[in-house]
Amino acid sequence: MSRFRPERLIELRKARGLSQGQLAKLTGSTQPSINRLEGGGTDRPRQLVELARTLGTTPEYLLGETDEPGVSSAQLSEPKLSVPVPAVVPEGLVEVKQIDLRFGLGAAYMDTEIVEDQAETMSFPIAWLKMITPSPPELLYWARGMGNSMEPTISDGDVILIDRSQIDVRFGDLYWAISYGQIGMIKRLRPMPDGGIKILSDNPAVTPETAYDGELHVFGRVVAVVKSL
Repeated sequence: MSRFRPERLIELRKARGLSQGQLAKLTGSTQPSINRLEGGGTDRPRQLVELARTLGTTPEYLLGETDEPGVSSAQLSEPKLSVPVPAVVPEGLVEVKQIDLRFGLGAAYMDTEIVEDQAETMSFPIAWLKMITPSPPELLYWARGMGNSMEPTISDGDVILIDRSQIDVRFGDLYWAISYGQIGMIKRLRPMPDGGIKILSDNPAVTPETAYDGELHVFGRVVAVVKSL
């Protein structure tokens, strides 16, 4: 009989930068319940499906029935550019908050942090979001591109969808929303053998930089770019 694997829950929660309290809120549980699960106190949690969906995995992986996390290929691929938004959306719309970190695709200073209660929202079709990422809307934010350092992939004014459940940069050459020093930016990141992270622009005229311990903070991965026609 399969048995819940608490070490997998802990690993996935930490990889997504979630505290026990945050995971509890997203799954309709409580922090003590999550703590009990991570301590191995439950063989088959009642919120198993919600936990798997929130963490981008499958119930079978959390139960040890498979060693494949079941993460959608969308999580490890290039961001989807100009993905068509369905004309008919039977499941309706969901509000996604703007992440106001003054992200610049070059060097826009982060003067303010995101303020959840005051963040501007934008409506996205639920069906469309599900094509992009399995993460819940609560972990998604949008921003607008600024500058030309990521041309032609991301242009000034493009709407950028950021999945904040994804902060593990071990997979190289994907697009990430980051802060480097006091500067917010969206760049490609490439882990280096010496432990550094190379910060790359798609515009060849922009010189790459390399960040080391404590110099770079990842906010989330860019999973979609919506371009103006």
